[in-house]
Amino acid sequence: MSGAAPPDSAAVKARALSLGFDLCGVAQARALDPGPLTNWLSNGYDAGLGYMRERVAERLDPRVLLPGATSVIVLAASYGPERAAPDASAPLPLSLSVARYAQGRDYHNVLLKRARKLAAWLRTQGAQVYAAVDAGAVSEKAWAQEAGLGWIGKNGMLINRLFGSWLLLGALVTDLLLTPDTPHPDRCGDCSACLPACPTDAIRDGRLIDSRRCLAFHTIEHRGPIPEELAAKAGGRVFGCDACQEACPWNRRARPANLVQLKSQPAQRALGVVEALRLTPEETERRFAGTPLMRAGRDGLVRSALAVAPRPLEGEARAEAERLRGDAAEGVRLEAERALR
Repeated sequence: MSGAAPPDSAAVKARALSLGFDLCGVAQARALDPGPLTNWLSNGYDAGLGYMRERVAERLDPRVLLPGATSVIVLAASYGPERAAPDASAPLPLSLSVARYAQGRDYHNVLLKRARKLAAWLRTQGAQVYAAVDAGAVSEKAWAQEAGLGWIGKNGMLINRLFGSWLLLGALVTDLLLTPDTPHPDRCGDCSACLPACPTDAIRDGRLIDSRRCLAFHTIEHRGPIPEELAAKAGGRVFGCDACQEACPWNRRARPANLVQLKSQPAQRALGVVEALRLTPEETERRFAGTPLMRAGRDGLVRSALAVAPRPLEGEARAEAERLRGDAAEGVRLEAERALR
């Protein structure tokens, strides 16, 4: 490290904004309250997500991740809709909707590239840095509230006064001593619009989400059949669910996405029922490579389309479901059989 003074919090934030992030805050690295994570896991709300039960100590204390850590830098980028087109993500008749965050490029790649650039700059200043974007052992939402970027709302989402909850998060754990921001106060007040908006009653006390009932979990992470009770309430949501966010008053005037890679693309806003049932691995790769939809892949998208498509299946949709009874993927075959009952 040169004899120059290390960057302060203001310099770090300016650098982050220059890289395309909409928000940047700093928190003091320390042990988090274990209550929320412990309650979520002990109640089984993780729905068997094995990776969430791993590295719990690191999730609760970044100093375990990076010995000597003193600061957590939290980064946020908006994927909010353009105000001129508030209904741009609404599905067309006989189509299946895609969650707004998945209508652009894969945010992991978009944000991690920029987070790594910030980390590289900090390392040139002599700092040690651990960078994560929703894939490492860092509790980004909790640290975002600690760093003053917003508060965790009753739907379990981080909410910012300007950007609502249409935010994607990343974090840098560092041994650089930075001035921390003030934790953000709760601004939900008496509002509970998100609670009845959840179609499957997945929001629990303590601002926790029960993944066992969450449509986002079942259409993105889960690989087996979607419980029929939940599929019947899906409202044609084939990948993810924005119901609780769409009901949140803070999202009505949220600022739109700044990074072009996170802006909604027409081809990803919705999928026709027949179009989804006809997807092949090659077509899925061609259309959705580099997007969040590849998390489910061809088999997951077709399985979810069969599960959440309006009943009864008729015409071409029914013919496709008949064909899929012999599909190579077990999950697809099971959902095809159920769809045709």
